Amino acid sequence: MTTARTGRARRLAPEARRRALVEATLPLVLRHGAAVSTRQIAMAAGVAEGTIFSVFPHKEALMRAVTAAALDPGATLRELGDVDRSLPLRARLVAAVEILQSRLTGVFGLLDALGMHRPPDDEECEHPAPSTMNDAFRAAVADLVGPDARTLRVPPEELAHVLRLLVFSGTHPRICDGSPLSAEQIVTVLLDGYSHHHHAGNSPC
Repeated sequence: MTTARTGRARRLAPEARRRALVEATLPLVLRHGAAVSTRQIAMAAGVAEGTIFSVFPHKEALMRAVTAAALDPGATLRELGDVDRSLPLRARLVAAVEILQSRLTGVFGLLDALGMHRPPDDEECEHPAPSTMNDAFRAAVADLVGPDARTLRVPPEELAHVLRLLVFSGTHPRICDGSPLSAEQIVTVLLDGYSHHHHAGNSPC
């Protein structure tokens, strides 16, 4: 079909195709690893195989785009920002942990499928530097504490740091020995600990 398109449509079409290809490729990578073929990707995306190479110069570039999309913190940060601030602190933190666990489960699954032990350097894959992402997640969790900061014995930033450590170690399949911690367990450790001397009435809830 030779219907003329506006300049704007032509500019947007490649980006739309890029997103569609990345979205179609991710589940295939989780299933087949780096061995996934461009033919499989094209079939999943509903396009001709040559379409892939009109957007990406080679398969490796597509794989880098998939990895970058999985590591992009934007969607997770938006979810953290959308947590209902009217909820009690404990419920807000449980929601935050569930959001962070969902992200990490996806990242761990992708890295495992690709046979990688850690995310690629940001020079190799276009994603924010780890320190930048860590700062953003700490700030987002600290923001969730809000006015309940006065009930804590540590600054919200310290609580956010410890929460992220618990989420990472309690979610990583090798670190947790196949027994991941639930969001409720992580928040209980964070706010209550395991001591018999803890009095539930003294904890923000």
